[in-house]
Amino acid sequence: MSSLRFDRLDAEKPIIWVYSGNPRYSKKVTALDSEVILLVCIEALAVLDVQVVLATGHHSIPEEYLPIPDNFHFAPYLPGLSLAERCNLMIHHGGYGSCQTGLFAGTPAVIFPTISERESNARRIASLGAGVCIPPEVSATGDKKVAGDPFKEQVMHVLRTPKLRKCAKKYREIIRSYGGAKKAVNLIEKFANVSV
Repeated sequence: MSSLRFDRLDAEKPIIWVYSGNPRYSKKVTALDSEVILLVCIEALAVLDVQVVLATGHHSIPEEYLPIPDNFHFAPYLPGLSLAERCNLMIHHGGYGSCQTGLFAGTPAVIFPTISERESNARRIASLGAGVCIPPEVSATGDKKVAGDPFKEQVMHVLRTPKLRKCAKKYREIIRSYGGAKKAVNLIEKFANVSV
């Protein structure tokens, strides 16, 4: 398992950031698990000429997925915005923070929503033209599955379609025009003074 060093990444190959969140919350499968993202990414991306940066939000990779493929670089945690700005594509579970990070960085996404709230987020990103939503198939036992070949096609589609990156960058400019934390503080203080 290799650790990430940006200076060792090949500038000629696309960088894909895979963020699964917690792959598995317990020994028993739960609705919140994002293990399906690890499974399909390891199967499909290992054979592509890309560099994959895998982060799990301070969680371990389940042992059965080790060792990871040679074109994968793993770190339990990485600074999201910095990484999103450096990569060509984000693959994630559709959490609000991940969706906003991608839009703020102007980076298109392939999203595997693992619960209904995340599916709503993912469908919204897709409707903006800034990414693709691939809802996993869920079996009667709650197991989630995504077919590798259609996923691979979607990854290559996003990497090869400038319009998706252009849309993501358009929303980056819109979001950044809102004024960020400083503007939020000013609005809150103004509201607090009016409310008192």
